[in-house]
Amino acid sequence: MKSYRKELWFNTKNRLEFINITPQVQECLDESGVQEGLALVNAMHITASVFINDDESGLHHDFARWLEELAPHEPVTRYRHNVGEDNADGHLKRQVMGREVVVAITGGRLDFGPWEQIFYGEFDGRRRKRVLVKIIGE
Repeated sequence: MKSYRKELWFNTKNRLEFINITPQVQECLDESGVQEGLALVNAMHITASVFINDDESGLHHDFARWLEELAPHEPVTRYRHNVGEDNADGHLKRQVMGREVVVAITGGRLDFGPWEQIFYGEFDGRRRKRVLVKIIGE
């Protein structure tokens, strides 16, 4: 069995941002040489997320609006965690959107359903953060 590990690094321009990372994950898969197995992709920061959904700008706008309604950034005084910080909303948004995804690998390709893509969700951005890609298989 083969095992592969790589970190993908991001520095977003905005506090909240969604990035399609499917091409980078497929590059990792190509580098790994794995033809059949599993790919784990997870955010390594507690105010970021990795999730699977459709790459459609209207949907991403809706996610951002919905998340801001669920856990508004301001006023920062509404959260106990924000004593000395201002990212409590990012922790809550990550909890809703999830930490990681696992995707089957079949024939050397990510085995998706229709329209599925992998996204990095940033909820406390404008600084360097990373995603772990771990691939195992044959």
